[in-house]
Amino acid sequence: MDFNQPLGGNQMPRFGGTATMMRLPSQVSPEGLDACFIGVPLDTATSNRSGARFGPRSIRAESSLLRPFNLGTGAAPFESLQVADVGDVAINTFNVADSARRIREAYEELLAHPVVPLSMGGDHSVTYPILQAIAKKHGPVALVHVDAHADVGDTMFGEKIAHGTTFRRAYEENLIEPSLTFQIGLRGTGYSPDDFNWSRSKGFTVVPAEQCWGVSLAPLMARVRAKVGNHPTYITFDIDGLDPSVAPGTGTPEIGGLTSAQGLEIIRGCRGLNIIGADVVEISPPYDTSGNTSLLGANLLFEMLCILPRVKYYDDELAAERLIV
Repeated sequence: MDFNQPLGGNQMPRFGGTATMMRLPSQVSPEGLDACFIGVPLDTATSNRSGARFGPRSIRAESSLLRPFNLGTGAAPFESLQVADVGDVAINTFNVADSARRIREAYEELLAHPVVPLSMGGDHSVTYPILQAIAKKHGPVALVHVDAHADVGDTMFGEKIAHGTTFRRAYEENLIEPSLTFQIGLRGTGYSPDDFNWSRSKGFTVVPAEQCWGVSLAPLMARVRAKVGNHPTYITFDIDGLDPSVAPGTGTPEIGGLTSAQGLEIIRGCRGLNIIGADVVEISPPYDTSGNTSLLGANLLFEMLCILPRVKYYDDELAAERLIV
């Protein structure tokens, strides 16, 4: 079988060509794909700085710098999976509730095929309808949630669907398994202890950023893997989980965040889990003058692709001489 390959830098200069994720082929239907990249350009549900609607386009542009082989882990996803960019969900710019419906229905149609969606936000409200579609197919999922904020508010200005209410809605609708929900990197100021304690009261595991300072997160992820086992797992990565020194282009930055290396440790630490979907959200290009936040998001999405089941890995000791499946 011939697998789709990203367009190489010697075939077309990296500043040229069609702006798809990693310059992969564009495909309207997910038919025949093992995984796909998909954009959800919604930021109508943000409470502070807007601009995340431009996230998918900017991530795709910066992803032209990526190459198909992961030198850090030995993963060769394009030797083992059929992957394409399936474009964006057509959201309703003027209506958050209708956008949520559109996103849910688009993902239900997508998931009628055996494909793993890797999504580009958009603000964090988009994860709610994605989880609705995911849970309809897989049941309540384990959740690895990287974020500065717990996003468990009941309402924002009276609205039930907003980027700060996502995981309360997910809990209420039985979309996630509370005992297998891990919120990593939470920090900053709040209105009361309930900002984080609500999660704890429901059985979520809360790992504040302070517990991550100056340490490797590999042991944490080993505990996550041991607890989750083979349960269907979704990864949601709010870019503000990382420190604004490495990810300034976001709507609600908080100091004292995770490093980019720790972000990689979290995703790479999910290898071996039954990953059935993932997203990177809250990248706001207007606050990302260098493009580095979008480039970081593109790398995180590539790392998510690399940990999917069935991805081939080159053995570290034998380099390219032997494949481990």
